[in-house]
Amino acid sequence: MSSPLFIRMHAADNVAIVANDGGLPAGTVFADGLRLVDHVPQGHKVALEDLAQGDAVRRYDVVIGYALQALPRGSWVNERVLRMPAAPELEGLPMATVKPPLLPALEGYTFEGYRNADGSVGTRNILAITTTVQCVAGVVDTAVQRIKSELLPRYPQVDDVVGLEHSYGCGVAIDAPDAIIPIRTLRNISRNPNFGGEVMVVSLGCEKLQPERLLPREAPLLPMARTAAAPALPPDDAALDVVCLQAEEHVGFMSMIDSIVRQADVHLQRLNRRRRETVPVSELVVGVQCGGSDAFSGVTANPAVGFATDLLVRAGASVMFSEVTEVRDGIDQLTARASTPEVAQAMIDQMAWYDSYLARGRADRSANTTPGNKKGGLSNIVEKAMGSIIKSGTAPITGVLAPGEKLQQKGLTYAATPASDFICGTLQLAAGMNLHIFTTGRGTPYGLAACPVIKVATRSDLARRWHDLMDVNAGRIADGAATIEETGWEMFQLMIDVASGRRKTWAEQWKLHNALVLFNPAPVT
Repeated sequence: MSSPLFIRMHAADNVAIVANDGGLPAGTVFADGLRLVDHVPQGHKVALEDLAQGDAVRRYDVVIGYALQALPRGSWVNERVLRMPAAPELEGLPMATVKPPLLPALEGYTFEGYRNADGSVGTRNILAITTTVQCVAGVVDTAVQRIKSELLPRYPQVDDVVGLEHSYGCGVAIDAPDAIIPIRTLRNISRNPNFGGEVMVVSLGCEKLQPERLLPREAPLLPMARTAAAPALPPDDAALDVVCLQAEEHVGFMSMIDSIVRQADVHLQRLNRRRRETVPVSELVVGVQCGGSDAFSGVTANPAVGFATDLLVRAGASVMFSEVTEVRDGIDQLTARASTPEVAQAMIDQMAWYDSYLARGRADRSANTTPGNKKGGLSNIVEKAMGSIIKSGTAPITGVLAPGEKLQQKGLTYAATPASDFICGTLQLAAGMNLHIFTTGRGTPYGLAACPVIKVATRSDLARRWHDLMDVNAGRIADGAATIEETGWEMFQLMIDVASGRRKTWAEQWKLHNALVLFNPAPVT
């Protein structure tokens, strides 16, 4: 775009962001007569009026800070000239006061998925090998590489083999109250819909997190769903399948590898019998998340994801939004949108728990915004939170999940997670996510082996430079080439195609997968 352009989010805002690639130099004059006092980088804020010291600075019609000095009209407004507001209290909040109009249901939308015996549906057909402890990670990685090269070509209906490796299982206070979080996270990930009910575990033998504790037998594993191509198996075939590396029959490293490969072959045979079938879009479980955010996140990508979120909810699907510290400063917006006072209170309880967790670590709110966030124009967590919440859309929030819990209902759910990309993604996988939407403004090569990830660029410049990493260019909204609604529909259709296996995301094509990260607030011993 050649003409100088700024984007103002609300008529009451006294700042706007510069939209032009590369920013604009001092002296630039906009169509309304505004003249820049300073060079303002792309995505950064410019004062639309004279601001005195102490004046409130508003974006999204929300106070995102107070001027630390006089800022003439046209000045660059960044984190160095703002004082962050105090965190909102968790008392006296609006509780289920917003009743958005019911939008008509979206009917007739389907995708091709894999039905599971527990009622869930997978978007991929993957063999996952669960690990009980970090000590076995190297062995499992070696075994997985051999399985992929020697066995996987024989089973064309199986998409991949992944090791669920992590840094937990021993050297931790396994009986501490908060230890339930990483344990149930790993337990529920092992039963993600994309794994088809096949659970295979590799254990060292001496670890604190024993296989029976991770996957207790009183919660039986279900056999695979009965289909014409994959007849039901007797329950004994779904029993806990453990390879213990310290078992006496293992003599040497290759004996361990051979044992893992041999057991994997049994699971691959069963998974290979599965076939996709037509299922309603209501079987999608979508996690929405942002990382490497910038000031455009709340202008382009996240609003478009929010529109797609509303479409999914209208179609009866399940959608999760998360990232406690990135929504904490908008808690009043969330409790107001809760479907009931009880849901609102559950959100407050999760925020209060996390406040206490941060206080124990002596971390404050300023710890969230990264150098990249600030370089992209986000001055503080208040501004970041406003752009983050938008991706939840406008539907009522009907449920709340504590970290590591499994989703049990349709609609829009707040899944409480840390904001860290891979901890958030890991916890959303544990909740049952079978499709992931990830927005980014600065750019991040994020990917998950267990679930397809659709990556959305907030700016056209990023989409051009990372043309083989970004699946959707939401920057077209800022360019005036597309609307939020058009981009939201594009995402909705892309989700159906990706879920059906008709399209692979860039992360899948490159096998761009990062390790799982379990959230462990319990002490390390």
